[in-house]
Amino acid sequence: MSNADVEGGGQARAAAPTTGIKPPPGRYNSSNVDGQHAPVSPFYYDHAAQHERQHHTWLVPLVVLANVAMFIVVMYYNDCPRNGADCIGRSVLRRFSFQPLKENPLVGPSAATLGKYGGLDRYKVVHGNQAWRLETSTWLHAGLIHLGANMISLIFVGVRLEQQFGFWKVGLVYLISGLGGSVLSVLFIRNGVSVGASGALFGLLGAMLSELITNWTIYSNRIAAMANLLIIAAINLAIGILPHVDNFAHIGGFVTGFLLGFVLLIQPQFGWSAQPFGGKTKSKYTACQIVLLVLAVILTIAAFAVGLLMVFRGVNGNDHCGWCHYLSCVPTSSWKCDT
Repeated sequence: MSNADVEGGGQARAAAPTTGIKPPPGRYNSSNVDGQHAPVSPFYYDHAAQHERQHHTWLVPLVVLANVAMFIVVMYYNDCPRNGADCIGRSVLRRFSFQPLKENPLVGPSAATLGKYGGLDRYKVVHGNQAWRLETSTWLHAGLIHLGANMISLIFVGVRLEQQFGFWKVGLVYLISGLGGSVLSVLFIRNGVSVGASGALFGLLGAMLSELITNWTIYSNRIAAMANLLIIAAINLAIGILPHVDNFAHIGGFVTGFLLGFVLLIQPQFGWSAQPFGGKTKSKYTACQIVLLVLAVILTIAAFAVGLLMVFRGVNGNDHCGWCHYLSCVPTSSWKCDT
């Protein structure tokens, strides 16, 4: 799960106050030339440009509603009382009641139900010709706790990204990152059913990091924003080494989103403006931005081509990387890891 939200404030025009950076959990404000602190803004430029750049937000709320709807549908078909289990909330929720906590501590359906209705099952993907599970699994959640944590993270991260870059760019990052996370998960996770939007959420976090790098010239407080993003990413990835957490989906989603950010979230360099009637101005994008975009496109295509080929050939990633399983779970005296 991802809970980062870092945005930048760029240097403003001479007559307008400079915007700041607003990463959680702290706030970073820049000052204008008069030494007065400007209000925190999720956008890069001055207030006039901010108004022009803001997009309407509808995709992220729609994705949240879709995930909630899918959870309700899965709970309907789970029908815990039919199996005679000691269901949670059975008298009130009836067929929507939850599996016992000893079976599902996240308060949700059974693993069998998740597997039946689209969960990521390596055997079914590789040998059952059910490649669609690579994407459908990102729309399912193991329980109320899982769903709530992911959707809150999506709202905090996704809404601001959609306001700044628009629905189609953020939507592509979300969908493709979820797919990238599923591909890496199938290559390394051999047992069980994996579900959740965490890979897609980590993709948004990775895209925020690459967006900061490629649009470096329009940021103020760049080092603070970079450090904040890296710390948040490291903490979230570190949580993934706990048992029963598919950290390969997190890593795959993060890397995919990181590459896509160079391609989809690129912005004109600071000081560029369109000149009418063929007026001369500096280049819209820097040479560094173009190089990063081209490299990202090549690496993304190559990674998906190789990854999908390995998946459908049934390759076990652990055979080629003897230590990689530690990226998803580190065994201790308190728990064991099953791969």
